[in-house]
Amino acid sequence: MLKSIRRLVKKIKKALVLPMLLVFIITDERAVILSDVHRWVDEELMDEAHDRSDILNLLTLLGLYREFRNLYYFRAFKGNLAGTLAAYALRVFYHPEPTLFIRQASNIGRGLFIQHGFSTIIVATIGDNGWINQQVTIGYNDDTERTPILGKNVRVGAGAKILGPVSVGDNVLIGANAVVVKNVPPNCTVVGVPAYIVKKDGVRVTESL
Repeated sequence: MLKSIRRLVKKIKKALVLPMLLVFIITDERAVILSDVHRWVDEELMDEAHDRSDILNLLTLLGLYREFRNLYYFRAFKGNLAGTLAAYALRVFYHPEPTLFIRQASNIGRGLFIQHGFSTIIVATIGDNGWINQQVTIGYNDDTERTPILGKNVRVGAGAKILGPVSVGDNVLIGANAVVVKNVPPNCTVVGVPAYIVKKDGVRVTESL
């Protein structure tokens, strides 16, 4: 009974966000948006979604995950004028997560996954397949012109901060509440305040940045 109710609620939510497909239809950022959809389906363990169309999965994400709406609008604003105008109009009725801020000046690769998205700020360049948890700040320090550059497959734990003109290499895990203010080499895990390396190329170490 409970499962039936949940399925009904999901169907209603998908139906309610049907007008949001207008953005997808007219934007020229469709390929990037679909990359995001595929990543979110995988990370949210939506097993049944693998048998559904991309459009149905997009509607599901737009209906159930407000933080996905933030990313959806961000993609649309990067695209053509028609898609941008449609996104601006629809966000009045279909609100994104209000405490998730993705500055439009950011450059974000395909397949960004945002878990929860509460109280999170993103002002950065981020490579493909990033992962960002809640209460994260990636952005300015005292330099208001240069922002962090994150490589591919970078995962940022809850409460972490990456500040200023720093570079984070590919395949890096930044632990919860870590504060990164120096460059991070690829293929490592960093934790602490200030952050230091605890794993590098699969080997446990203790190294400063």
